[in-house]
Amino acid sequence: MGSKIVVIITSSEKAVVETALLYAKNTLKYKWLEDVKTILFGPSEQLVANDLELSKEVQEICLAGEAIACKFISDNEGTSEPLSKLGVKIEYVGTIIADLIKQGYIPMVW
Repeated sequence: MGSKIVVIITSSEKAVVETALLYAKNTLKYKWLEDVKTILFGPSEQLVANDLELSKEVQEICLAGEAIACKFISDNEGTSEPLSKLGVKIEYVGTIIADLIKQGYIPMVW
């Protein structure tokens, strides 16, 4: 079994996003796994950009590791700038997700 995960957060429900961010943050902090990538995709991008608590969580993840948001969605919804200010990389994520899976990352979709 692999020791690398990609946490893909798509939900618009705050409780689900909080749980996903908590798991990603703690996995990085306590080194439960070799590597963790966090991807905001879809409705979660708007939620994180507009929620102070979630923004702080994402900022902590960016300091400890890496978070990426989908450029297509964030550009269309006007959230690229606020997410970038948190340290989130804004990139097209389709090929990034595919490449991570090819590299042995296990996707966890929230």
